[in-house]
Amino acid sequence: MSLSVESDPFDRIRALPIWSGRIEIAPLTGGITNRNYLVTEAAGRAVVRIGGDIPAHGIMRFNEHAASRAAADCGVSPAVRHAEPGLMVIDFVAGTTLLPEGVRADLGRCVDLVRRAHREVTARLRGPALSFNVFHVLRDYAHTLRAAGSSHARALPRLGDIATRLEAAVGPVDLVFGHNDLLCGNFIDDGARLWLIDWDYAGFNTPLFDLGGLSSNNGFTAADDEAMLERYFGSAPTPELRRSYAAMRCASLLRETLWSMVSELHSDLDFDYAAYTATNLARFEESWAGLEDVHAP
Repeated sequence: MSLSVESDPFDRIRALPIWSGRIEIAPLTGGITNRNYLVTEAAGRAVVRIGGDIPAHGIMRFNEHAASRAAADCGVSPAVRHAEPGLMVIDFVAGTTLLPEGVRADLGRCVDLVRRAHREVTARLRGPALSFNVFHVLRDYAHTLRAAGSSHARALPRLGDIATRLEAAVGPVDLVFGHNDLLCGNFIDDGARLWLIDWDYAGFNTPLFDLGGLSSNNGFTAADDEAMLERYFGSAPTPELRRSYAAMRCASLLRETLWSMVSELHSDLDFDYAAYTATNLARFEESWAGLEDVHAP
């Protein structure tokens, strides 16, 4: 998987017709599906995101651009200033990127922002859009790993069987247009409000996947999960909702694990995917071990 769309991103950024004069460009760290740059000009600052499609991960930039525009239209994400194949320019948000403890401490506002995104981005989305069915994603990742002769291939039959059981445990779902990558680094607090950024994996999905990802990515406790579900749905969760959510939370950890396994094979970014795989596999196994009522064939 190559994220570069040309040899010199600085030349491409300078050539964009949107700048009002001389610009300064500085790389930003943290992206693991694209490369990010901070551009400063007389009129202010912007972030340039550069990266091509990544079919192995279901990332198609037309979809990211449409999701980003819809999210900006409803005030969930910063404004999109420019978009073209392999590149998007958004307004820079001056603020603090949250850490997991920040998400946990500000659980109410984070959940409210996710719920608002599900309702309003879904309503404002234009044109063709992707879906994000985590169980399809898991099956596709397994095919990719087997075809590439991954060192993880021996684990796939067992993990595939677990995915099938989790899918049955989740049961029927509602659909929203979800973010599907709720890492703490995608929340920014500007001192007055929260922003949600980076819509690479956006697609129609059950809201339970975003909620499960919000929890698993940010170290929620069982009490945090209960508070999150009650705040999102407006009432105390039923036993059926708890079971469906717990299975989806576990599936979100399995997806992160297989995502990293596939990235070990395809990514050219400087990131320790092997260590990330090991960390997420351990977290998944712990979650799976706690789902005793899902273990029976």
